[in-house]
Amino acid sequence: MPCALGDKQENLDRMKRLVETSSADLFVFPELFLTGYMVRDEVFRLAEGIDGRSVRTVQRLAEEQDTNILFGMATWDERVPGVMRNSAVLVSPHNAVQCYDKVNLATFGPFEEGLYFSAGTSGRTMEVEGHRIGVVICYDLFFPQLSMGYALDGAEAIVCISASPFTSREYFEKLLTARAIETTSYVAYQNQVGTQLNEVYFGGGEARGPRGELLAKNRYFEEDLSTFEVSLEAIVAARRGRPTIRDNFSRC
Repeated sequence: MPCALGDKQENLDRMKRLVETSSADLFVFPELFLTGYMVRDEVFRLAEGIDGRSVRTVQRLAEEQDTNILFGMATWDERVPGVMRNSAVLVSPHNAVQCYDKVNLATFGPFEEGLYFSAGTSGRTMEVEGHRIGVVICYDLFFPQLSMGYALDGAEAIVCISASPFTSREYFEKLLTARAIETTSYVAYQNQVGTQLNEVYFGGGEARGPRGELLAKNRYFEEDLSTFEVSLEAIVAARRGRPTIRDNFSRC
């Protein structure tokens, strides 16, 4: 889904329209969806705490629709004043807000994350309807140890939210397959779509099964919605056939 650059209320309205007209246990929105990615210095004005107005708005939506919503936003650190994070926030209808802060900030080429954000220190699995997921944000996907750590911690799915331009499409599509095969877990990818300043985001969200098979694919350069289901039996079968998790535990 494209987001309005710098307009949090419009992006919350877009989220609301989608959630109210669709059905899923978990809705996933892209990296920095709340503000848009290329806001630059405006991020200092737009960032909020995870107890701020925008998250409370999403909580009400999650409760009204009895669903879970994962989205990207710029957050102020709860413990260290003045420190800002590039975060993935999971809002559930009856549970506390869960948050992961991006560990691997992209600061190269057109990306300036290190100028604004402080890196998170570790991964964090999250609970969704009795299932455990691991969340990575865009450039995090290039570091396999983070996804493997989630799988070793019991994650059934790795969810990647992203703001990736078209020039990176081939990298991400290869990495998504690799992370699924390595971890024998489901992998879901949700990317920004549209143009922000001079960057064109390709959309193209997708889901991979625990053997790397393609389960769902969004259209490129357009708003699109696709769904898939997670099967614990498929994970167990994949891990019998290719015991990467067993053999990683044996090295711990």
